[in-house]
Amino acid sequence: MLRRHLPAETFQHVRSGWWHCTFYLPHSVASVLVRSTPKVQEFREVCSPELSQQLRSVNVLAPTHMCRVMTKYGSDKGQGWHNYTTVYSALLGKLRNQPLRIFELGLGTDNPNLASSMRANGCPGASLRGWRELFPRALVFGADIDRDILIEEDRIKTFWCDQLDGLAIRDLWLQPVLRGGFDLIVDDGLHTFEANTSFLEGSLEQLRPGGIFVIEDVVRETIGRWCERLGAISKQLPNYDLALVELPNSRNHYDNNLVIIRRCG
Repeated sequence: MLRRHLPAETFQHVRSGWWHCTFYLPHSVASVLVRSTPKVQEFREVCSPELSQQLRSVNVLAPTHMCRVMTKYGSDKGQGWHNYTTVYSALLGKLRNQPLRIFELGLGTDNPNLASSMRANGCPGASLRGWRELFPRALVFGADIDRDILIEEDRIKTFWCDQLDGLAIRDLWLQPVLRGGFDLIVDDGLHTFEANTSFLEGSLEQLRPGGIFVIEDVVRETIGRWCERLGAISKQLPNYDLALVELPNSRNHYDNNLVIIRRCG
């Protein structure tokens, strides 16, 4: 209701204040006393163990600047139902002032007729605006199956894509502005094993050396299938580090898991 009736900037300040009171303060205190780290399964043939070491060093209870920014814009990556921003902060924090190229599939549609809909919780473009603020020199791109929520703003440009359609994925990457590869690719679209693997297979080659590919909201029931798939990929592509990350979260035991792939430099 507040989002509908308040100016966007005012609502962002309200949401940020709420987050500080309900998450930042208690989590900051708790993280001093308690350490909660992800469970990491790694799959690699040749590359270094740097990725898994970074992931195991994360304390998911400790709020970060990235958590605050993503929550301000309405992204669900921050501490709450998910706590992905603690991981992103560890992986990307040192790159803040780099001219990154960032791509995210799934803009947060609120269309109830689409399988990927977030319904009332949808805040289209939230994560893209968060990336833009967090990385002031980055170019941010995105895609979604909902044409009605595609946006073009300063340093943000989005495209249509159906991640279950290999031809649509191919056509997406043929867009001239998307050529040149990416430092970060995030799949936050349709959260099914088939949709995720379809987009992964059609997009992994878009990673630059040192780049990271993240699949969010991996459902617990699919973890076994992901282990098999990542093991196979590691044998086919030995110059990639792959990890399946299960993040502890007392509020979410269902889909608070990530697949993370880094292309070795």
